[in-house]
Amino acid sequence: MEDNVDWRMDQWRIERPDIDPAPMGVVARIQRACRLLERELRDHFATHDLQLWEFDILGTLRRSGHPYRLTAGQLVESSMVTSGAITNRIDRLVARELVTREVDPLNRRSVLITLTDRGRELIDRVVVDHVDLEVKLLSKLSGPDQEQLAGLLRRLLTSLGDYSPGNPLNP
Repeated sequence: MEDNVDWRMDQWRIERPDIDPAPMGVVARIQRACRLLERELRDHFATHDLQLWEFDILGTLRRSGHPYRLTAGQLVESSMVTSGAITNRIDRLVARELVTREVDPLNRRSVLITLTDRGRELIDRVVVDHVDLEVKLLSKLSGPDQEQLAGLLRRLLTSLGDYSPGNPLNP
């Protein structure tokens, strides 16, 4: 079965037989998969009155462990947004009473963001449905195929400089 990218690559092969469009096919498929998955996730989170970025921040705080608190800097480090964007997002979560913001008493230059009980209850409920959706979205791939794809994507991401914040190799 051919996908949309096959069709575009065939067009390139006809119009520019002097180039190999194979790399374009890989990158285009990653981009298209990202867009399609994000659309599914966005629609899913909307049923919980959440946006994708809200789930990301609440989930980051929840998986950080008790007391479900991180500095604003740690939240920036764990996401792909600027400190200005994270400030705006935290403001919105504070207004919804899903997180609190306070000056760190041990370092007055630092701000602590803490998941509220309401925020923890919401993320604990939503994450179950989220995992169920992701199982459904990946259901056409076998377990070994999913593992292989995850490994290949991990290798690509690390080659592009994407490391875990706790990784000692992280520049």
